[in-house]
Amino acid sequence: METTKEALGRIVGSENVVDAPGVLAAYAKDESLVPPLRPWFVARPGNATEVQKLVVWANETGTPLVAVSSGPPHFHGDTVPSAPEAVIVDLGRMKAIQRIDRRNRIAVIEPGVTYSELDAALTELGLCIPRPLSPRSNKSVVASLLERQPTLIPRLQYSLPEPLRTCGVVWGTGEIAFTGEAGGGPASLDEQWQRGLAQVDPKGPLATDLMRLLTGAQGSMGIVVWASVRLQLLPAVHRFRFVPAQQIGDLLEFCRKLLRTRLGDEVVLLNAGQFARLLAKDAGEAARLALGLPPWCVVIGLGGAAFFPEQRVAVAEKDLEALAQACGLRSLPGLPGVGSAELGRTFRGCSEGTHWKLREKGAATEIFFLTTLDKVPGFIDTVNTVARSHPYPAHTVGVYVQPQHAGTAQHVEFTLPFDPGNRADVETVRVIQAQASRALARQGAYFSRPYGAWADLVYSRDAAARTALRTVKRIVDPQNILNPGKLCF
Repeated sequence: METTKEALGRIVGSENVVDAPGVLAAYAKDESLVPPLRPWFVARPGNATEVQKLVVWANETGTPLVAVSSGPPHFHGDTVPSAPEAVIVDLGRMKAIQRIDRRNRIAVIEPGVTYSELDAALTELGLCIPRPLSPRSNKSVVASLLERQPTLIPRLQYSLPEPLRTCGVVWGTGEIAFTGEAGGGPASLDEQWQRGLAQVDPKGPLATDLMRLLTGAQGSMGIVVWASVRLQLLPAVHRFRFVPAQQIGDLLEFCRKLLRTRLGDEVVLLNAGQFARLLAKDAGEAARLALGLPPWCVVIGLGGAAFFPEQRVAVAEKDLEALAQACGLRSLPGLPGVGSAELGRTFRGCSEGTHWKLREKGAATEIFFLTTLDKVPGFIDTVNTVARSHPYPAHTVGVYVQPQHAGTAQHVEFTLPFDPGNRADVETVRVIQAQASRALARQGAYFSRPYGAWADLVYSRDAAARTALRTVKRIVDPQNILNPGKLCF
């Protein structure tokens, strides 16, 4: 009788099936506070056909599958198995950049393509992709966009999944489908390209929008085997301006006007602690930088591409200065220890070595959600109040506010560093995260990406959404083999 390891080897090749204890231990946990659970095997498919065969095999054997495409560290518990004897489907071998279409500004990539790899290919063609805040170099572009990690340029974000456009997906049934514009053409990308299709429009096929089932789903609906992403021209001139303030409330009116007029490219709001961590190479440098930074700062990137880039940036700088003055603020070309060129490398590059959130104490947990701009100060007060009620200094809490969807929503993120070797420190942060999350939910925070314990927090309050999601899950994954135990499954 064929063993599980032999069956997996028959599908992906025996050299791509791993059960070494050290490797399994690495997949059993991540940087989150989710309880660890060791997987059974790690299978590393090399193409869409092998992924499809793995899903069919999992249906026949009742084996849970957990898709992973980024390298470590992982942060949210979504890649940690929730069911025993799970097989990790590591998509890291699927690294093909299948097409870069400069005319339509679209790239078609496989899930193993990382930000650093895509950057290298796009830079040669004068292109780039809107990106999250300093992603790690081994972060999968497709995974980042499927999980709706916030990107930095709100004026180019026409929907929350932007710049994700269309996908090829293997559903939990083992069937393969294309979403969006690609779903209305031949079931072959090569044939579609020959017919002039560019996989640009995310809507469809027909009156549906199947891609919506995949975003924020933590791999529980299907496994994406390729995706098209929207690109932009690489700025020939790219400078940053800084608008500091003593209180976050002093910046709200400025941010409203800035986002309404769509002035600038990157728009990021940070407190001093988070800003220092982003720029520093270690804890000592972060502490020094934080002392010289303003308590709050809006960072605005101004880019000029193609025609008259220098003049375009110069005009934008004057407009930004006038807007800041009208709000009683100043637009500065730099801050103590922070220049435009240095920040450009941080915003356009990747986090190398130890991830920037882990450099201070070795570990960090996060609380993040969506809200509107006017409610942000109240949420910050709530988290600081909870932190002060425990032996955790509130000034250590990093705050990052990222406007999304052309500024109509705000991603609010709190980072709580802790020492993973100190049990008291770990428990304190665990309690703060739980208490603050409950308080924020009562206050109206929208946890649109409900990882770990947030799932119960979200779905216990919305029976209709829970029922609808479970109905869809029964259609696309009736055996519940894809990442069971996540969300409301």
